[in-house]
Amino acid sequence: MGPNALAQVLRQVSFENTDQNLLIGIETGDDATVYKMNEETALIQSVDFFTPVVDDPYIYGQIAAANALSDIYAMGGKPILAMNIVGFPECLNQSLLVEILQGGADKVKEAGASLAGGHTVKDDEPKYGLSVTGLAHPDKLLTNSNAKPGDKLILTKPLGTGVMISAIKGGLEKGDKANPAVKSMIELNNKPVDILKKYRINACTDITGFGLMGHLTEMVKASNVNIKLNINDIPIFDSVIDYAQMGLFPEGGYANKENYKNMVLDKSEVDVDRKDLIYDPQTSGGLLFSVPGETADKIIKELHNHGVNKAAIIGEVKKGKQEIILS
Repeated sequence: MGPNALAQVLRQVSFENTDQNLLIGIETGDDATVYKMNEETALIQSVDFFTPVVDDPYIYGQIAAANALSDIYAMGGKPILAMNIVGFPECLNQSLLVEILQGGADKVKEAGASLAGGHTVKDDEPKYGLSVTGLAHPDKLLTNSNAKPGDKLILTKPLGTGVMISAIKGGLEKGDKANPAVKSMIELNNKPVDILKKYRINACTDITGFGLMGHLTEMVKASNVNIKLNINDIPIFDSVIDYAQMGLFPEGGYANKENYKNMVLDKSEVDVDRKDLIYDPQTSGGLLFSVPGETADKIIKELHNHGVNKAAIIGEVKKGKQEIILS
C-alpha cells in the first residue's frame, strides 16, 4: 500500500476533535498540525521519514532531515525541536547509522533547532526521518486553504527529484552534492519564508511525495478555487526528461497521476514526459506560494537576488470549478 492509499485510509478514521485550540488538523490536508498555546504562540508538529534516496549515508541523513523540517516552514513556523525516527538492520555496520544521524543532526543545527533523542527499531532496511516541533504566531500561520482568485503561484525549487533518484539508483547519476537535484534536496526551505515575510502570502504548501499535482489538489479543494497551471513555466532539473523517456519515472508518479487525474482539465500541447513531471513524487521539494498577483514579479526578483535562483511563477488562481487547468 503506497503513501497515497495510506493517506486515504487515515482520512476514513473518525477523529472527534472538540478542542478549540486545535487550529489545523487533518481536514484540509495541510503540511502539519497546529495547536494554539496562547494568544501569542501556536505549536506546529509534523513527522516524516523514508528509506535511502542516495548511497552516501551522511547526505541521506541531511536530505531526510531537510524534508521533515520543510513542513514547519510551509506553515510559516520556526523549528525549535526535533526527534529522530530510525529503522535499521542488524546486518549493517552501525557506523553507517552514525553518519545518517550526523547528517540529520547537522541539518537540524543549521535550522536553529535542538535535537533531543528519538526512537530506534530493528528493520529490514534503513529508514530515517524526524518528528519536528515548531512555533509561530497564531495570526501569522500559513495554510493551503486561503488561495485567492487573482493570486499567482510561485514555486521555489525545480521538479524532478523522483526521476533523478531513480537515475541515481540505476547508476546513471552520482548521488553527491555535485548533482543539482541532490544539492536542492539538502537545502532548507527557510530562506523563501524569511524573504516573503514582508509580503502578503495567502496560501503555502511544500511539494513532497504527492507531487506538485497532489499538493495543488489539496490547495484547490481547501481554498475552493480554480487553478491554471503553465507547464512550460515550471522549472525542472536538467536531464530528468531524458531519464523519464528512458522509463525511469517512479512508480509513485504513476500512482499520483491516477489519484489526481479527476481534478485535471488538460488544454496543453506540452510533451507528455515534461507534463508527467507534475506528478513526480518529490523529496525535500520546494515551497509553493499563492500570493497577490501584483506582488508576484517583485517577489520573484527578490528571491533571485537572495540566491533562490530557480523560483518561478508557474500559474494563477481563478474563480470557478475546483479544477486544475493545464496550459
